[in-house]
Amino acid sequence: MKNIVVSTFLLLLSVIGLQAQQDAQYTQYMYNTMAVNPAYAGSRGVLSIAALHRSQWVGLDGAPRTQTLNFHTPVSERVGLGLSIVNDEIGNGTNQETYFDGVFSYTIPLSREAKLSFGVKATAHLLNVDFNKLANYNNEASSVGLSNIDRKFSPNFGAGVYYHTENAYVGLSVPNFLKTKHFDDSSSSTSFLAEERMNIYLIAGYIFDIHPQWKFKPAGLVKAVSGAPLQVDLSANFLYNDKFTLGAAYRWDAALSAMFGFQLTDQFLIGLAYDREVTELGGTRFNDGSFEILLRYEFLTRYKRIITPRFF
Repeated sequence: MKNIVVSTFLLLLSVIGLQAQQDAQYTQYMYNTMAVNPAYAGSRGVLSIAALHRSQWVGLDGAPRTQTLNFHTPVSERVGLGLSIVNDEIGNGTNQETYFDGVFSYTIPLSREAKLSFGVKATAHLLNVDFNKLANYNNEASSVGLSNIDRKFSPNFGAGVYYHTENAYVGLSVPNFLKTKHFDDSSSSTSFLAEERMNIYLIAGYIFDIHPQWKFKPAGLVKAVSGAPLQVDLSANFLYNDKFTLGAAYRWDAALSAMFGFQLTDQFLIGLAYDREVTELGGTRFNDGSFEILLRYEFLTRYKRIITPRFF
C-alpha cells in the first residue's frame, strides 16, 4: 500500500502537471533571507556563509529535499554582493532543479539606524528529469513514455527591497520574474505543462527587549503565486543571553513548527527546525514530519570588527 501511494503521488507531481509550481519553502527563512530577497545581500556587514538542508515529509519515499548555500558580503559601505545555490529534488532524483544566483544590492541610509536596500539578481536554472526512476507498485521501472530532460537551462532575474534597523525589518521581493514552461509539446499525445510562475514574498519582523537577558521576536512571511493558495508563516522566537533561541511557528493550514538555535560563538550559529503537518498528510504513519538544519559562519571584515548576535 505504501508503494502504491508513493508511486501515485510522484506520478501526479511529475507527469500530470505542475500548473502553479512554487519556490522551495523554509521554516528558518529569517536566517536564510537572501534565498528569497536579493536586497538582503551585505546587510549583516560581514562576509556571511550559510548552508541549509531541508528534508520534507521524512518517511515518505521520494519526498522533497532542498539544500541551499549562500555567500554575501559588503564590498563598500553601500554595495553588497552575493552568490546563492539552491538544489531542490523530489522522487529520489526523478525531478531535480538547481539554481545559481548572482546577487547585487545597494543600500541608502535613511537615518542613523534605518537603511533601505535595493537588490537584483540574475539566475541560471538547470532542470533534470529522469522518468526511468519512477516506479509502479511492483517497484518496476516505468518511463511513462516520456523523454528524460538533462540539464535544461533557463535564465531568470529577480529583485527586492529591504528596509531594516537594529530592531526591525520588512522586505518585499520577487525572486523570479519570468514564467518558465517545461514539457510544452503540443505535437505529442503525452504532452503536459509544468510552469514556474512568479512568486511574491513579503517578510517582516521586530525585536522586543523584554529583559536584560531576553529578547522576543515575532516574524512573518507571506508568499503568493497565481494558481496556488496564499502561504502565510507566523513565528515567535525568544533569544536568551544572545546565545539560545527557542521558538514556534505556524504555516497557515499546513504545519506547526518548533525551532531551536544556538550561537556557539559570535561567528558561528546552528539552527534546527521541525515541522508537523496539520493536514491529512500529517496524520499518516509513513510521514514523520519535516526537518531543517542550518549552519552559518561569519568572518570579521574591515567594515565590521565586532559581530553582535542577532535574529536577522
